[in-house]
Amino acid sequence: MSDKVTLKTKPSKIDVVGDSWVLHFPRFGEEGTHFHTYGLLTPYFKGLTEGKLRGTKCVNPKCPIYKGKGELWIPPRADCPDCHQPMVWEDVKDPKGYIYAYTHVERGGAGLEIECPYYQIDVKMEGVGTIVKGYLADRKKIKIGDKVRAKFLTGKDATNTCLDIYWELT
Repeated sequence: MSDKVTLKTKPSKIDVVGDSWVLHFPRFGEEGTHFHTYGLLTPYFKGLTEGKLRGTKCVNPKCPIYKGKGELWIPPRADCPDCHQPMVWEDVKDPKGYIYAYTHVERGGAGLEIECPYYQIDVKMEGVGTIVKGYLADRKKIKIGDKVRAKFLTGKDATNTCLDIYWELT
């Protein structure tokens, strides 16, 4: 077994409809294909395939919570959950953080696309108001507080899904 986690998946086919991606997930053969639209969140998934982490934030000065100075949401929201106004996109420069929580997955269920065992981790990032969930590429023993940096599957390696972002220990 390798000291790095590998994926057991192929890139999902994409249809572009306007500015939105519609993915084909043939997880159970062609007859079991699920079609999923990323809609207004397409910039997040497209960014992952380009090696960029993007989030959204509320800049509405009339927002009862954020008052125009919202923190970044990752995964993004199209609209603010408090004032219901459209959020704005922002790239995260040098995405890194620390392990906030983790689970060691030894055996996954049907359709799991990550080779077991692996760590599913929650990452706390400065300036981001949400906890980012993902998987750790390393199989070394970890602890809460360990520092991590985001890495991306891009180009022909991109899956066009949330698996395109992963984390490595720093």
